Amino acid sequence: MSHQVGQRAIVLGGSMAGLLAARVLAESFAEVLIVDRDELTGVTTARRGVPQGRHVHGLLARGQQILEELFPGFTSGAIAAGIPTGDLGELRWFFNGAQLKPSPTGLICVSATRPMLESHVRARVSALPNVTLIELTDIVGITTTRDNALVNGVRIHRRAEGSVEEVLDADLVVDATGRGSRTPVWLEELGYERPQEDRVKINISYTSRTYRLPDESILNGDLSINPVASPAAPRGAFFSRIEDGKCALSLTGVLGDSAPTDPDGFLEFTKSLPVPDIYDVVRNAEPLSDAVVFRFLASVRRRYERLTRFPRGFLVLGDAACSFNPAYGQGMTVAALEAVTLRDHLARGVLEADGFHRDISRVIDVPWDMSVGGDLGYPEVEGPRPLKVRISNAYVAKVHAAATRDPEVTRAFMRVAGMVETPTALMRPSMMLRVLRNGKPLGPAVLPRLNSGPDDVQATRAA
Repeated sequence: MSHQVGQRAIVLGGSMAGLLAARVLAESFAEVLIVDRDELTGVTTARRGVPQGRHVHGLLARGQQILEELFPGFTSGAIAAGIPTGDLGELRWFFNGAQLKPSPTGLICVSATRPMLESHVRARVSALPNVTLIELTDIVGITTTRDNALVNGVRIHRRAEGSVEEVLDADLVVDATGRGSRTPVWLEELGYERPQEDRVKINISYTSRTYRLPDESILNGDLSINPVASPAAPRGAFFSRIEDGKCALSLTGVLGDSAPTDPDGFLEFTKSLPVPDIYDVVRNAEPLSDAVVFRFLASVRRRYERLTRFPRGFLVLGDAACSFNPAYGQGMTVAALEAVTLRDHLARGVLEADGFHRDISRVIDVPWDMSVGGDLGYPEVEGPRPLKVRISNAYVAKVHAAATRDPEVTRAFMRVAGMVETPTALMRPSMMLRVLRNGKPLGPAVLPRLNSGPDDVQATRAA
């Protein structure tokens, strides 16, 4: 148990970032309150505050490791609850229509829906004796000292009938309210500058359904089938076995492309993917839900670390600081890394917003460069493409090609994609030699064009 830094900390938002922040704050504050507008206790289904909750989620390997560190026995508990797991490098991955050579990495993929994963984390956090969930409560704003230099509480309004606005005092307030964070507005109202924003518009859609397979043997033991979208194959998908013997399929489209939600249109879009594997699995499967759509317009990074003035007693993390293209699965893992950063700052006993925001900016740098660099590989995506991005994208294309021939490249790539190692691991001389030896182009494209229909795909495959 760390030494006590303050009496009360309040976390705004009870999603993954907020829960993980509360977990580490509980070590250093006598009381931690988590405030959220949704009902949280016992909820294992998607909720309004997490609009992407109905879609396939990825907890990257580094995120799983941090959850295991913060909640010992977390992975074994998930397995006992019926959540499938597998080795990240042994899933069925496709890039540019070609399958990567499977390779054991020792990294665990926890294949749960977002609501189920979140419920397991929430149960562990809420079991802490000094943590309280304040549910079904609107966050009205923050309170400050007269000079606006110190945030000292939160104004809330509970939704119970007859409730009135009230103030909760705090020694520290953490904004983990996600992409809709109102902190930029609050800062402006208090006389501070709004943070600069880096924005890369990708306009990606997820269209998802859950299924029950008549016979899981059709998967050949695979946990997941993932034809990942790329500029050459802009339609992608994530298909995973999940809890309770069910499977989830999320179809992705970029730059405005989107799978239809009607059953026939959804299946035709599945058929238009660059590989037939998922279509072959779901065409005779039993749908358990209607198709639902989630649209993500742009990755947004708020540069709090660049502000010259910021109120004391207030921190921002998670998607409120940076929201990534969800196709890369980085959000929950970055939130976990930021929680570890918060823990490190708490261990030093003094929380300074400037230092904390600088440190989480360093956490964000690598995944931001990876996801934004990947998005800038689409010619239609607006944004500067410095030499570093162009070289990186060209090399990653060779890595993908090499991984279809060399399982050691798959292993190295998955460790980087899982955020266990940095991209420099792919630049080691021995690995570069493998990549250059095996990274020849995959030949003429046999992939669907953006916005192509299934007839176009079949014709292209037959060509």
